[in-house]
Amino acid sequence: MPSPLALVKLAVASARLVRDPDRLEEVFALADTLQQTEAIDAMLAHVRRDPQGARAVVERPRVRARLAALRALPDGTFGREVARFLDDRGLDPDALPDRPADDPRAFVRAHLYETHDLWHVATGFDTDVAGEVGLQAFYLAQLPARLAPLLLSVAMANTFLYRFDDAGPRMDAIAAGWRLGRAARPLFGVRWAELWEQPLAEVRARLAIPAGGVAIAAAA
Repeated sequence: MPSPLALVKLAVASARLVRDPDRLEEVFALADTLQQTEAIDAMLAHVRRDPQGARAVVERPRVRARLAALRALPDGTFGREVARFLDDRGLDPDALPDRPADDPRAFVRAHLYETHDLWHVATGFDTDVAGEVGLQAFYLAQLPARLAPLLLSVAMANTFLYRFDDAGPRMDAIAAGWRLGRAARPLFGVRWAELWEQPLAEVRARLAIPAGGVAIAAAA
């Protein structure tokens, strides 16, 4: 259970996000506040049940998208699509928090931070609010991630108060993300750096994600 001070921090950051869901710094604030030992231990226990996750926790591979190298890869490869995804949205992987990974708990935090955009590309969710809540539903289907239901609740409050016109796309994305996350193989601990040169369709097939990503899954 978060401390009283942590609860205040959660409330403040959540209120700011309800008004403006694009405030990425508030998402980081929520994540840092929620990552108490109890929550991380539950996540750690979960990922260790899967051989891929257990191996990752021991070896702690780090992932950094080096844009210059990824841009040089052939079209259609996973790495080239990651570069295109980041470039098209003006995202800089070096702007992400640089988290240490010197113990299993720290690795879980760091790995989830630095692979978030890669999960976007693998699943096909965009970075608008509908895409982000869809990916959070995917997270929740795959992991005991306490941040995911909180962000989903914040997004629903924003929908109710400010963007009810976007309720349909957001709910469709949540439903599709949950289904996709339940059907896909675990993404935590994937050796993403070994997949840069693989075709995106093959990467998705390896992860039991439809070749067209969530757009195909949502229509199923």
